[in-house]
Amino acid sequence: MAPGDAEQARYCRHFSYLCLKFTLIAYCTAFWMIGAFILGVGIYAEVERQKYKTLESAFLAPAIILILLGIIMFFVSFVGVLASLRDNLCLLQAFMYILGICLLIELTGGVVALIFRNQTIDFLNNNIRRGIENYYDDLDFKNIMDFVQKKFKCCGGEDFKDWSQNAYHSCAAPGPLACGVPYSCCIRNKTDIINTMCGYKTIDKERLSVQHVIYVRGCTNAVLIWFLDNYSIMAGVLLGILLPQFLGVLLSLLYITRVEDIITEHKLSEGLFEEMGQRSEPEFAGAGCCMCYPG
Repeated sequence: MAPGDAEQARYCRHFSYLCLKFTLIAYCTAFWMIGAFILGVGIYAEVERQKYKTLESAFLAPAIILILLGIIMFFVSFVGVLASLRDNLCLLQAFMYILGICLLIELTGGVVALIFRNQTIDFLNNNIRRGIENYYDDLDFKNIMDFVQKKFKCCGGEDFKDWSQNAYHSCAAPGPLACGVPYSCCIRNKTDIINTMCGYKTIDKERLSVQHVIYVRGCTNAVLIWFLDNYSIMAGVLLGILLPQFLGVLLSLLYITRVEDIITEHKLSEGLFEEMGQRSEPEFAGAGCCMCYPG
């Protein structure tokens, strides 16, 4: 290879190293800031939740989910930023492996949930029933459940009779809510005045007799049907979640390879310089001897 070609190849390698370095730094910094923001929002939401919280369980608490997600994103991204700034191979490999493991866990969880779909639905229904038991004690779950029931026109987990699990809506309860469902289950027009007692005495009725008053299908099936009907949106959401992680793994792998190449090249250069120095010392010594003592 000509000296000019070798110099150009060295320049290209250095340029690609810098591009990968700054791209990985920007990637990690962006997710580091997003993680810090999510963590801050989660802490604020948890502080506010504690003011009104009467339920000791953290079931389906969005604040807890945000805090955990924020902590993971913050520290993993911090490792990536530090590793890319310092060119530390151990930290770079740790960052790549953590991202890869998270990606594999998510993919495996999705595949397992699809394979064992019936068990997954039963698991969701059981957890929704647990939440329904404490519907009036956990405002986070209450707001989520009301939103889901209004948005997807459903009631309960498996069906509207799940509300009998709640102490206020059970048919054995003494209050005015007995044997009824929350108003978010009611069928109404946008122009109607909200009647909080519209679901009065519906739990002990048959589906056909109350289907014109409340939503009778369960929210689990309603949400799953919506996912199937809007598969393009769900595909976009999944790509938005998985693609950045895959990109992080790929960037880390390429950058690790480039750093290893530069380290190898540097060691070879040092070896050549040392070898040239060792060879030149006897030659200069001999020349000096000849120059000093020509005879």
